Amino acid sequence: MDQTNEEVVAVRKNGDGDIVELQLTSGRVVDYKTAQTMVKNNEIAGLNVFKGRDHEEHLRSNADGRKDNNLDNLPTF
Repeated sequence: MDQTNEEVVAVRKNGDGDIVELQLTSGRVVDYKTAQTMVKNNEIAGLNVFKGRDHEEHLRSNADGRKDNNLDNLPTF
């Protein structure tokens, strides 16, 4: 099955408020590291992977001037 162009529709956060899982348009739930790999493989649209000041890789929404589709602002599940 071709997973290209999946998008994130909801997120699950841990007690610290960090995103730990992402729900995709297909209903599939993936953990954060899996989502990073999927973004690198162009399997999830609208996100990119960047290296933070902590030298770790993180996910973020592509800049489009909207706040409602930022990962932290998505509904939780």
